[in-house]
Amino acid sequence: MRVGDSRGVFNSAWIGGLMALVCSTFLSLAGFYVVKNTIERDRSTRDGEILASTPMSKMLYVMGKAISNFVVLAAMVVILAISGIIMQFWHAEVPHVELGKLLAPMLLIALPALAVVAAIAVLFETIPLLRGGFGNILYFFVWSAGLAIPIATTEANRNSSFDWAGLSVIWSGLRSAANMPVDHSSFSLSLGSRSQEVVRSTFQWNGIQWTVSLVLARLAWIAVALAFTFLAALLFDRFDPSKDRSRPAVATLALPAEAEAAENLPLARTGVQAPALTPLANRQSHFRFGAILVAELRLMLKGQKWWWYAVAAGLMVACAAVPSAPARGILLACAWFWPILIWSKMGVREVRDETSQLIFSAPYPIARQLPAVWSAGVALALITGGGFASRLALAGDGRGLLAWLIGALFIPTLALALGVWSGSSKLFEIVYTLLCYVGPLHATRQLDFMGSAPGTAATRIPAFYLASAVALAALAVLGRKRQVQT
Repeated sequence: MRVGDSRGVFNSAWIGGLMALVCSTFLSLAGFYVVKNTIERDRSTRDGEILASTPMSKMLYVMGKAISNFVVLAAMVVILAISGIIMQFWHAEVPHVELGKLLAPMLLIALPALAVVAAIAVLFETIPLLRGGFGNILYFFVWSAGLAIPIATTEANRNSSFDWAGLSVIWSGLRSAANMPVDHSSFSLSLGSRSQEVVRSTFQWNGIQWTVSLVLARLAWIAVALAFTFLAALLFDRFDPSKDRSRPAVATLALPAEAEAAENLPLARTGVQAPALTPLANRQSHFRFGAILVAELRLMLKGQKWWWYAVAAGLMVACAAVPSAPARGILLACAWFWPILIWSKMGVREVRDETSQLIFSAPYPIARQLPAVWSAGVALALITGGGFASRLALAGDGRGLLAWLIGALFIPTLALALGVWSGSSKLFEIVYTLLCYVGPLHATRQLDFMGSAPGTAATRIPAFYLASAVALAALAVLGRKRQVQT
């Protein structure tokens, strides 16, 4: 945590503020994806139908889920608080620990912020549109916007009602302690040891001056969390199967009269001999990779609406028509971000649709079916990013075209590896969203795995992602082998 080129002395107040911001920023992002599965777990295991048959009210059930989410996040806060005490002894700049100054930011800044996160996680699970991958992606952008609002506030908005993370509360106190003017000050919270090099001075910060109005402003976010929980209870469907569109309706087949009569007959007391089965001929059938590839691609695109194809086509045309190279890079990032919910199902569909026993028992499931899934994902990347590639081909940019091709290989390989090992689409949705947002969308060259930013193709970065794609492909094969053997 830095204020310009300075940092505070590692006393209890500074470490408490630092840990509180870590909780309300980084933990509020990762913690959401950790706890956003409580209702879905009851839905997938069919335990929810048993709970729905009890006298338990919707409010009591949803409130219990929100509280359990909060307890999990609060346990992480406790661990960080203990780590803060250890950190103060480790740096030994101020050996005396003041628990009040260290724990107050954790209690009044971190816990209310995480209570909101716990309630939002339950709310997302009760809305069908936000229950799956779209909700995972949307939360990242909502979280980013929620942090950007207090950063843009002025000193007059120190107790801003929009500052759910408490950034402006700590920032205003640090700026006053560092004696920095409003127009010539900057605040940063980063990871890694490189920031140690830019520290030119230290200053003493004695913590936040807690007033009654400030404490009430922070506790008000607990009321906001309760409001989100009440809204989630109103929207909760109580596991009504008629409202669950993701589960196909099961048709009831009427048995013929003869079969129904045979079922009611008593079992014969005589022994029943097992029928003799004719063994299958041991011959090598002809393998049609093209047919399986087309089938996998159709499965990927199944259920997509016309407007999905319209947006994809519009992004392809824009990538080919926009003359500005930086703008084309951003459009390519958007074009390859658009199919994220399709790629996230790679390696997961067999477990999700309960077809693994059928597919894994087929001949050569690793040598035949897995490459077809990967090739379908690559084909989707080549198609959706084709506008950008056509512009590079017309310009004769061979290195740029190679970097683009490596990106088209890297994305589905990452999706397949994460899907096979995690068994869920959530991990790829989180990782890929972070990579796209920090890398191509912000032209961060080290994370430009698409080769979209000008100048990336002339570096060794594409070679790094090519090697990463090869390593991820090996991991996907090992993961699928583990699934087949188990």
